[in-house]
Amino acid sequence: MKKRQVQASVKDEQLIEKRRDQMIKGAVSLFKEKGFHRTTTREIAREAGFSIGTLYEYIRQKEDVLYLVCDTIYDQVYSRLEEDIDTKEGTVESLKKAIKTYFYVVHDMQDEVLVMYQEAKSLSKDALPYVLNKELEMTNLFKQMIQTCVNTGELQLTEQQCELLAHNIVVQGEMWAFRRWTLQKHYTLEQYIEFQTDFITHGMVKQN
Repeated sequence: MKKRQVQASVKDEQLIEKRRDQMIKGAVSLFKEKGFHRTTTREIAREAGFSIGTLYEYIRQKEDVLYLVCDTIYDQVYSRLEEDIDTKEGTVESLKKAIKTYFYVVHDMQDEVLVMYQEAKSLSKDALPYVLNKELEMTNLFKQMIQTCVNTGELQLTEQQCELLAHNIVVQGEMWAFRRWTLQKHYTLEQYIEFQTDFITHGMVKQN
């Protein structure tokens, strides 16, 4: 699916990236506290550290900021997963390592993940399908790893089971962000990862 282009009047790509990063950080803090609809572009500009006039040099409307937040989250998560894991190893241990890496990434970006889940519904009809497809790409990364484990004989799963397991991994990781208000009272991150990994993989390893 084609990436939506957010227009900017500035031509310096490095400056655009820098300003939009500031904008995203400021917006996440505000969206978390007030929600997308109650946050103004003036507040986003102030939180980002520049004027409202400067803000509109890098976006055209407030929804552009929300889109950039969602797009950036998935890009960063996917990039870190690809950098830290071997998707072609085809072992249960490599799958467990990927789950652990993913959960750590969600932990590092828990405010962004929370905002995305709360506010993505406010995206326009042309932007929302693109963002949802980004989540499916991440899910498919896990599905490919699971299918490789099936191909090597380490797991015995149908295609439907592989699909569902991949979705379970993604959702259980994100749950650490949107239910942190209670989970983090009872578990350390390491405990959560250990328990969830056991739940996810229990009964799926091939029995000799």
